[in-house]
Amino acid sequence: MAKLVLTAAFAFATLTSSNAFAAEQTVTLAVKNMYCAACPHTVNASLQAVSGVRQAVVSYKEKTAVVTYDDAKTDLKALVAATTNAGYPSAPKS
Repeated sequence: MAKLVLTAAFAFATLTSSNAFAAEQTVTLAVKNMYCAACPHTVNASLQAVSGVRQAVVSYKEKTAVVTYDDAKTDLKALVAATTNAGYPSAPKS
C-alpha cells in the first residue's frame, strides 16, 4: 500500500511540475546590423542576459546566432527582443 501511495505521489509531483514539460531548444537567428568584429560580442551578451539561455554562439561571418535555451524559462520572442533592443534585429533563420 505504501509503495502505491509513494508511486502515485511521485507521478502527481512529476506531472504538476512545470519543469516536467520543459525542453532544451536550439534556434538559429539571422542577425542584422553586424558590421564589425566586435558586434558579435554585444549580440552574445544580450542573449546571455536572457534568463534560460544556456548557450549562444554568434558568427560575424555568417551573421547568425545559434541559441540553446530552456523553453520553460524563455521563448523565441524574448531572444529576438534581446538582440533587437541591443541594436541588432534578428529573426529565425529559414
